[in-house]
Amino acid sequence: MKNQLLRVGTIYIPVQDPARSSEWYSDKLRAKLKYLDEDKAILDLTDISLFLVKSINQSSNFFDSNGNERFVLTYEVDGLEALLSIHKDFKERGIKVEEIENRGHAGRNFVFYDLDGNQFDVWSELSRNFKEEL
Repeated sequence: MKNQLLRVGTIYIPVQDPARSSEWYSDKLRAKLKYLDEDKAILDLTDISLFLVKSINQSSNFFDSNGNERFVLTYEVDGLEALLSIHKDFKERGIKVEEIENRGHAGRNFVFYDLDGNQFDVWSELSRNFKEEL
């Protein structure tokens, strides 16, 4: 049976100030603002809608069983050279980034943070299905 879920359409991210955060996402990540009110901002980034939802002292991060704070989302780029380039670019744009890591699997990764401390991962390997569609 073919999987009925086709793609991720929307990701909800808790933020303290949707207007300020939407400016950060637009400026730093080049997301496109689609809607803004007091409670939320809707942006388009990598063909996924990001809903920046006003929250109080909360992030999308979680703690794993070893007590490490973790991200819930990994973005992919096409190869190590692209990863090195975007890592450098993010630093130049003033985005808080961690160093590039070897996590013991194919490719390399790094973590970056938004204004509210939400962590996001970037991986140097494209998913096989996505790569086939290119």
